[in-house]
Amino acid sequence: MAFINEGITLFKKNIREYGMYIALAVIMATFYFQTDGLFMSSRNLSNLINMTGYIAVLAVGMTLVIVIRHIDLSVGFVAGFVGAVAAILLTQHDMPVWLTIVIALILGCVIGLINGFFVANLGIPAFVVSLAGMLIFRGLLQLSLVKTGTIIIPNQAFKDIGNGYIPSLFMVDTFQGLTLVIGVLAIILFIWSEIKTRINNKKYGFEVLSIPMMFIKIAFISFIIGYIFYTLAGYHGLSWTAVIVLVIVALYHFITTKTPLGRHIYAVGGNPEAAQLSGISVKKITYIVFASMSTLAALSGILYTARLNSAAPTAGVMFELDAIAAAYVGGVSAAGGVGKVTGSIIGAFVMASLTSGMNLMFIDVSWQYIIRGAVLVLAVVFDVMTRNKAK
Repeated sequence: MAFINEGITLFKKNIREYGMYIALAVIMATFYFQTDGLFMSSRNLSNLINMTGYIAVLAVGMTLVIVIRHIDLSVGFVAGFVGAVAAILLTQHDMPVWLTIVIALILGCVIGLINGFFVANLGIPAFVVSLAGMLIFRGLLQLSLVKTGTIIIPNQAFKDIGNGYIPSLFMVDTFQGLTLVIGVLAIILFIWSEIKTRINNKKYGFEVLSIPMMFIKIAFISFIIGYIFYTLAGYHGLSWTAVIVLVIVALYHFITTKTPLGRHIYAVGGNPEAAQLSGISVKKITYIVFASMSTLAALSGILYTARLNSAAPTAGVMFELDAIAAAYVGGVSAAGGVGKVTGSIIGAFVMASLTSGMNLMFIDVSWQYIIRGAVLVLAVVFDVMTRNKAK
């Protein structure tokens, strides 16, 4: 009985975080049965991850922007414009792929610093600044391609960023060996992290899970990680897009949970005035967050352009809305100060899973927009209700 009570209490305390995982599980299970298992096939799961990659990267940056109580509507066309710049550098100036990517990321960072200047120094609302940016970069995207139209990129190395897979090295029956090894290492790293966190929490007198509950948590999440890598290994293995997303998520998770910068970001989001009085530079944090957002938008543009192997005038349409939706569905609070980058990744997969599943079920596109919009509204309602209950 005590074990069950602990589980109920744990769920109530973490309902914001656990809710999205339950939603993703329900969505995947529903589409699994509705498509006779096609939704969870190796090929579809691999395509789903690659399809989500560029939005997942945006969602990570958008999480921090919303946490500090701002918004960035320009990221979609920043991604499209930077992708077009990359295409021009590759095709018209014969630049190496690595240098093109470096230039693209620097360009994104500069754009973010400019946005940060208007918001932090001039006090212009981020909504207005980013709305103006959205229009400006949409125009720049059109201008950059006005003479050439859609640019096809023949560079195979660049194409592999969005469509390629890590080398197999060896096979285990019909499965990609390196992907299986990475999956095993990911499980070991997760278990080690959980044990280390438990030891540290006990050392400082924080509340920890009971041994049985911790074992269930580790077993469940390890199973999910193992299943994903096992399924991917049965197709082409882990894609480079997935590797990039994993690296970005790991980096930002570390920054937001283990560094003073991360604590300052959440302090500013929780109460900017109190953060300023405690010695935290709100302007500096605003600069950093907006520079981070536009740099990730540039990376998103690289991933999208590489996936399509072309730069088009329509690139970037609705990207910002998908990223905002992913962040809110992933548990970011509209009031600021609350949200995790890992949650936003789950939110991105929730929205992408809805799209993929409905496409497999041949649901009309009009209804797809209605359903996705309804899910976003439910996520915000859930946020408001849980915050009011906490008060």
